[in-house]
Amino acid sequence: MVNSSKLLMQVISNALIVLILSTSTVAAQSKDIIELPAEKGKISFNHKKHQDMLNDCNICHANGTGKIPELSREWGHKTYRQCHIDMNLNP
Repeated sequence: MVNSSKLLMQVISNALIVLILSTSTVAAQSKDIIELPAEKGKISFNHKKHQDMLNDCNICHANGTGKIPELSREWGHKTYRQCHIDMNLNP
């Protein structure tokens, strides 16, 4: 019984270490400014500013960090415009 408890604690500890390392790696890989294609050139999205302000990746990245698969002009206008209105910011 003691050995199984010790093994379980080791597995949990290792899982936490992997989680911490993977989270810091994703944060380190994210760009400060992301260039998004648009009809008339590019849109510069200040990713770092949004990270710092919101402090919660899940607000925008509901399916995990990384590229947002649903991202499109229509989706962005619908989703982020409403978020900016809710937060009393300029859309």
